[in-house]
Amino acid sequence: MRVCVLASGSSGNCIYVGAGESHILVDAGISCKEADRRLAEAGIDPEAIQAVCITHEHADHISAIGVMQRKRNVALYANSATIEAINAVGKLAGLKWNVFEAGQAFEIGGLTVEPFSVPHDAYDPVGFCMSDGSSRIGIVTDMGMVTGLVREKLRDCGVIIIESNHDSEMLKASGRPWSLKQRIGGRHGHMSNSQACELLGEIASPALKAVYLAHISSDCNERDKAMQRARSALDSRGCSTVSVEVTYASQATGVMEF
Repeated sequence: MRVCVLASGSSGNCIYVGAGESHILVDAGISCKEADRRLAEAGIDPEAIQAVCITHEHADHISAIGVMQRKRNVALYANSATIEAINAVGKLAGLKWNVFEAGQAFEIGGLTVEPFSVPHDAYDPVGFCMSDGSSRIGIVTDMGMVTGLVREKLRDCGVIIIESNHDSEMLKASGRPWSLKQRIGGRHGHMSNSQACELLGEIASPALKAVYLAHISSDCNERDKAMQRARSALDSRGCSTVSVEVTYASQATGVMEF
């Protein structure tokens, strides 16, 4: 399998996952033109993208789906509540959808996609696990708290993309309105560095090869801080060979094959 985080942050989210001749995106929250540019820079043909799997309806995850479907007839996958919320946005109404249900796996080419429920302030948000039959990746980029289901789904993944949005003390000290701080730090908001590290400590296993830290806040976190915390959590579990990568809204990561 191959993975490349094309963008991750409050301004846009988009992740490429490939296996053999199967090429899909998880979310498309940057422009189609920018996604194409970053895919091409990563050595991936934008014309090869077959589908976009949507985690939830927030604008930073869906802004390019209309253009992608009209331009290339890319298949769109989401659950019914997310589709209903997207249809309420006039410019995205009328798109063609493939409907899935959380907890029920489906196939896109040679990839098995398993959507599962996560706690976030959206209508019916999901994370995804994807597998080609031998390798497995877990993706949970917007999530306010860790649940038993999330732990179960991520435990045997070779690559995990998880949110490490904010440092709790930096969030408290920020100039953001109190209501926004409450939302971000709440059970349906975004994960802190501490929560991400706790999750890693609980699920780290010999199967794990790489961790990507996603949706890192530009003003309530520091990438070095998030990485050091994650590195310590993994080292304490004897997983010093697991790589830790940070992601960016402004640029793609490298392509990892696993």
